Amino acid sequence: MATTHSIGSILKLLHFAIVLAAGASTRMGTCKTSLSWGEGKTLLTYQLKQWLSIGFTPVVVLGSHNSDKEKDCPFGSLAVINPHANMGKTTSLLTGLQHIPPNFEILAISAVDQPRNLDIYQKLLLAHKDNSAMITAPTYQGKMGHPLLFSNGMRSHLQNIREETLGLRQIIKEFYPVIHQVKFETPAVLLDINTPKVYQELHNFG
Repeated sequence: MATTHSIGSILKLLHFAIVLAAGASTRMGTCKTSLSWGEGKTLLTYQLKQWLSIGFTPVVVLGSHNSDKEKDCPFGSLAVINPHANMGKTTSLLTGLQHIPPNFEILAISAVDQPRNLDIYQKLLLAHKDNSAMITAPTYQGKMGHPLLFSNGMRSHLQNIREETLGLRQIIKEFYPVIHQVKFETPAVLLDINTPKVYQELHNFG
């Protein structure tokens, strides 16, 4: 099931972002999509508006438990439901991929609990284009973070990921030598909001 706010924009834009938001948020204890982040925003709306502001069409993958969050998705975004979210993150990625046009130029993959400032997205996008990269990833002190950017040539590989073979991790392992790594001086590219403690420490920076 999918809800679209702008079919026209999806046909025109060739930059897309899959935002994974179908997890059960077990460690957080509450649905992450509803957490406040930034002035007057939730983590979900913040993420989607960030992508929209740099010309990406965000495709957010929700689960059956939080499907009501479709109503919070801003104009120009697309919400899809993964009824099998409990079978692993890979199923959500594949669900989102089904709604990405075959002729996309760039596909970003991120998660709702990985909010980033615009300058991070812009730097990654510029580096990805300038280097005609297959995959582009941010790094901080040698550690790879998110989001990841993929060229169209990676689509078939993404379509073949499976939970039992570690999903996206297998692609990163297989293609590691050709990943264009963009160094950042901030640990923000490694940020994952998984627990109430982390959220309380960092939500004011959104």
